[in-house]
Amino acid sequence: MTDNLLFTLAAFIIALTVLIAVHEFGHFWVARRLGVMVTRFSIGFGPTLLSWQRNPETTEYVLAAIPLGGYIKMLDEREGEVPAHQLDRAFNRQPVWKRSAIVFAGPLFNLLFAIIAYWAIFMVGDLGLKPVIGTVAPQSIAANAGFQSGDELLVIGEQPARSWETALFAFAVDALDGADLPVRVRDASNLEQTRWLPGVELAALAEEPDLLNRLGLTAKRPQLPAVIGELVPGEAAEKAGFAVGDHLRTANGQPIELWKDWVTLVREHPGQAIAVEVERRDGSRTTLTVTPQANEVDGKVSGHIGAGVAVPDGLMDDYQVVVRYGAGEALGQAVGKTWDMSVMMLRVMGRMLTGEASVKNLSGPITIAEIAGRTASSGFDAFIKFLAVVSISLGVLNLLPMPVLDGGHLVYFLIERIKGSPVSETIQQHAQTVGFVLLAALMVLAFYADIVRLLD
Repeated sequence: MTDNLLFTLAAFIIALTVLIAVHEFGHFWVARRLGVMVTRFSIGFGPTLLSWQRNPETTEYVLAAIPLGGYIKMLDEREGEVPAHQLDRAFNRQPVWKRSAIVFAGPLFNLLFAIIAYWAIFMVGDLGLKPVIGTVAPQSIAANAGFQSGDELLVIGEQPARSWETALFAFAVDALDGADLPVRVRDASNLEQTRWLPGVELAALAEEPDLLNRLGLTAKRPQLPAVIGELVPGEAAEKAGFAVGDHLRTANGQPIELWKDWVTLVREHPGQAIAVEVERRDGSRTTLTVTPQANEVDGKVSGHIGAGVAVPDGLMDDYQVVVRYGAGEALGQAVGKTWDMSVMMLRVMGRMLTGEASVKNLSGPITIAEIAGRTASSGFDAFIKFLAVVSISLGVLNLLPMPVLDGGHLVYFLIERIKGSPVSETIQQHAQTVGFVLLAALMVLAFYADIVRLLD
């Protein structure tokens, strides 16, 4: 449990540090290119651990003790006296367009990071599950719309469904519209048909985290026999005497057909002994007793024995798909994905402001840390996709017209451009105070949403 917590914390710190460093580097890079003096570029906050500066007239690069972000400091008369020979390099002396470009660069670099991340993933190949329906729940929205087991999703609205990941994103985006949604499918007899999902029912599901299940659909997955493929050293299964290749036949006298049945049984019996009859590779049978370790996941206690399933070679070939593009098309797909994600985030925020969506959609540090840990443990590709999503969130949020954010400063510059003079310091100070209060309230709300999510 401690190891998992430390891993999650490390993944969260790495994600936050990387993405805020990208943001601050955007400000830094553009400021330098436009002739503005950057006096400090710090990764982290608090006491300095390491620093380097070529000479007093260049940027000081700092690694600080608290690795939760970073900042840059520019030469500015509002923050201290500036030598006469450096006045032309002070931020406050620059024309509006230069100051706007410097401020806008932070969010822009976050969006560019996401584009580059998706571009790399699309060129290398994104492994996903084929969008084929396994089961359709009776009387569900999908059943009423005519969906059937074996249907392969081809196009959702206007978006090609290349994997379940792209299909789910398309469902989530179109659910916000509230319009009837056409879904092109290829049925089990290889005929293409169009099913229609009612917009009214989709709109009611727009903020559901488990959208697929609420539609009444499950993805088609291989049915794996209950055969052990791997054991975690020192955990319950190994201690009980299980071996790789063991075929689980019965548990507490009840037949075990599939691995998923075994997993369900283990999860439902934390701390309780289970008598298991196993068939060895040589055909002999023996009975072992294993007591699942009690683990707490998302506030719920479940059993865990440290064993993995044996997956026959080639079994997943019929269920998986690799989404891959050439360099040019991958770039177009990456830009499109980043744009779609940005628009969806803005629309969800708009729905929350108007009361059409619940504040439960907010994700605070706890949820972000959990997701960082899960994606990091799932592999490099998953973690990179997580970084791309959070980077888009940082870019979009920072462009909101709130005084303490980059978007607020851009509003000041727009007003200055229109009226011909800067917004007064007094008004800016009052606006900053209001902005800090709003931001603090948003953080409290995000923490509240995290806690509620943990308690559910």
